[in-house]
Amino acid sequence: MKQLHELINRDDPAWPLVQQWIAGGTNRVEVLPPPDDKIREAALVATQVTTKSPMGAIIYETGGILVDHGWLRILGSGHPRLPRSLPAWNLGRSFVKSGQQPPFLLCADDAAGGFFAIDGGGLELETGKVCYFAPDTFAWENTGLGYSQFLNWSFQGDLASYYETLRWPDWEQDVRTLPGDHVFDVYPFLKSNASAVATPALEPVAISERYELNVGCPVQCQLASSISAR
Repeated sequence: MKQLHELINRDDPAWPLVQQWIAGGTNRVEVLPPPDDKIREAALVATQVTTKSPMGAIIYETGGILVDHGWLRILGSGHPRLPRSLPAWNLGRSFVKSGQQPPFLLCADDAAGGFFAIDGGGLELETGKVCYFAPDTFAWENTGLGYSQFLNWSFQGDLASYYETLRWPDWEQDVRTLPGDHVFDVYPFLKSNASAVATPALEPVAISERYELNVGCPVQCQLASSISAR
């Protein structure tokens, strides 16, 4: 486990670079302010990434980042509007204690119940790449993007096309009032070839409930199997 002073890079921090990406983006981006020093420092140590990396910079300098009216949520060190830090959200889902090498690392999610994670080998798609768990197919897909590329895509990519079959009319208004620890249970999902789509039924549900139901929890399942075998 590296200590805090080993993780804070004063000479070459990545945050100015991330700010440049945001400023040069075309999507609406809201940077949430970080919590107090004790909380953001603990989040950085728990994740074991340096502020020289974009992920470490976002954890240390932000409470999280909301993209496109809050549709896409990039995890940082937590904020009342996004009450989940990156390490806290991963705890019990990708690792059971700080310092472990996780098989994947959840880094972002969206209002429709989709999850983004960096494959650490456990998803068996492509190590180091951000993968997406699609709520309409219930399967992990390789985006082919590294974390930095994923950030740039979030800030300036064509999110409207990517989410074409998951969004409904007037989704912006609904998403603005959605808490950052909830997602919408959407039924039915839209179809790209539909000529006219009525507004689907929407129900806000806790994101933890949606994750456990749709994705499952490999770490917890392994622990449960180990305990039951004793």
